[in-house]
Amino acid sequence: MKPSEINTRWKALQQRIATEFDSDLPDLKVMLFLIGVQELGKGPKKYSKRQKEELMHIATCRLLSEMDFYELEGVDQDGWPHWKLVKAIPPYTMLEQEMLMKSLVVRYFEDIYS
Repeated sequence: MKPSEINTRWKALQQRIATEFDSDLPDLKVMLFLIGVQELGKGPKKYSKRQKEELMHIATCRLLSEMDFYELEGVDQDGWPHWKLVKAIPPYTMLEQEMLMKSLVVRYFEDIYS
């Protein structure tokens, strides 16, 4: 996807999530948190700050697994997934990282909504 297309689809996704949750437009961190909660599969509940960070890590690994950077190792006794890095991630610039993550988030949610 071109950056302009990513940004257009990103903004549409932000609006859809904001409407569904009756909230402000979510940023990338919020989107990663939502994906982490979805991937964990335990539904919405109170999470500690550490758990929220782990949920965003789960989401990041899940998204980057689409590009074969991570592979699911398994799930621990508490049901939390664990990922392992299988291919080095290139040294993307901050803008490249942001655009990559936005495009992966958009694709993730488009798969859910389609």
